[in-house]
Amino acid sequence: MNAVKAGHAPTVLLNMLNEQGKISRSHGIPTQVLAAQAAAMGLPIHMIESSWNDYENNFISALQLLRKQYQVEGAVFGDIDLQAHRDWEEKVCAAADIEALLPLWQMRRKQLVIEMLAAGIACMIVSCNEALGEAFLGKKMTLELMGALESKGVDVCGENGEFHTLVTDCHLFLHPINVEISAKLKHGNYWFTDLRMM
Repeated sequence: MNAVKAGHAPTVLLNMLNEQGKISRSHGIPTQVLAAQAAAMGLPIHMIESSWNDYENNFISALQLLRKQYQVEGAVFGDIDLQAHRDWEEKVCAAADIEALLPLWQMRRKQLVIEMLAAGIACMIVSCNEALGEAFLGKKMTLELMGALESKGVDVCGENGEFHTLVTDCHLFLHPINVEISAKLKHGNYWFTDLRMM
């Protein structure tokens, strides 16, 4: 949203998958759901299987390919204030000869969520740590949920990895996407949703 307001036009989506190519590497979102998001935006999506060991090299290769194929000039990242993340994003973008764009950088976290909700962005928690627990999976972001997160001492944007969300509707979508949780899975000290399209 902020990147578009700044005059950037989305061209293609990039997502890194696990080695089996079934779900996103970090958040466990099935490829069918990722493809549905891309279709709702009217954009192509580039999905790459990767281990953690090969992640950086594969990410750079993907950026280089997309720069040539789609004349991409920059990549948008959603980090707010984690300097180590920004350093890595700028590093991989420099290697691909494109610009790292961080339109949310240094924004106040609570105000950011309020603005997102006011803009009609709908999202739900699809993975979270043990401190939140499985009861938070599937919850839609609202002002009430924001208060519940704060009461648990959790960052309302999940910037420290406490939880991750899936956008199901926003002004960049031609239509909402409808997903349901078929199961709740625990891997190590983190909970994930097993999602499917409705």
